[in-house]
Amino acid sequence: MAETMNAILPENYPQLVWGTLPRPVAGPGQLLVRVRAAGINRADLVQAAGHYPPPPGESTVLGLEIAGEVVAVGDGADGFAVGDAVFGLVPGGGYAEYCVLDALLAVRKPEALDWFEAASLPEVWMTVWLNLVELGELQAGQRLLVHAGASGIGAAAIQLGKRLGADVVVTIGSKEKADWCTALGADRAINYREQDFVAEVKAGGGADLILDTVGGDYLGRDQLCLNRDGRIIVIGLLRGKAAELNLGLLLVKRQRVQGSALRSQPLAVKAKLANALATQLLPDIIAGRLKPSLDRVFDIADVRAAHAYVADNRNQGKVVLRLA
Repeated sequence: MAETMNAILPENYPQLVWGTLPRPVAGPGQLLVRVRAAGINRADLVQAAGHYPPPPGESTVLGLEIAGEVVAVGDGADGFAVGDAVFGLVPGGGYAEYCVLDALLAVRKPEALDWFEAASLPEVWMTVWLNLVELGELQAGQRLLVHAGASGIGAAAIQLGKRLGADVVVTIGSKEKADWCTALGADRAINYREQDFVAEVKAGGGADLILDTVGGDYLGRDQLCLNRDGRIIVIGLLRGKAAELNLGLLLVKRQRVQGSALRSQPLAVKAKLANALATQLLPDIIAGRLKPSLDRVFDIADVRAAHAYVADNRNQGKVVLRLA
């Protein structure tokens, strides 16, 4: 008889119900992790609403990043042993007592980080590395515009942008969030409720790279403040899937628009990003030069309140679930 565990039950979505499921088994190259903490991402809210299914063959349980202890090691998962403290990106399954983590994506948790800080890192830092470094090719002296600057992605993008030597501008919706972003290093925070971000960015010299977590009608507005040979990378759809693109501007200003998603990337790409997290970013996080920007921890019993907290944009940085 298969062993069981507690998890958020997929069959009850959009309701978030804690119940019993079969415990997963570590396959070749995988680790079975006793989950201590799991990060919450917008993708989890969208999946629970029925709009963002996991890749074929992956767990339908919510949760894209975890931290915990290894309890079983699959064949070929070299370098890890039972009892190791790890964290990493998963394609699903994080809102559960046990979760399978590919060994290529596992990062050893340093003692300087607690479980919650560790669980807050994979999705946001791997996403911003992918989009600012690998795809966006952000260079020192360029200007980066980040929408939703007080989100987990925004917090990481601000810090990585500054580390790369860029001028970083963010959009936010309150003075409190503006102050929080500038404290993280943003050179300027534009309150979209009170200011026209297009006019403000253009007056400041335009943007060379825009990380758009919003989508919808923001795409056309992004184009208006994007410099020649600039790049727009769309990673979110908070304002909807439909957008109007000005092809004249696209051609004349040689603009590049690209969609990007971490979850659907091949394992080899994710492994490269996990390595960047472990070798390029984690040392600076441990040293305090980069901050995890953990906002709040909720018990798994309060997962509905945690999702509502994120859905209402009350967070400043990452929100994490405590599972043990």
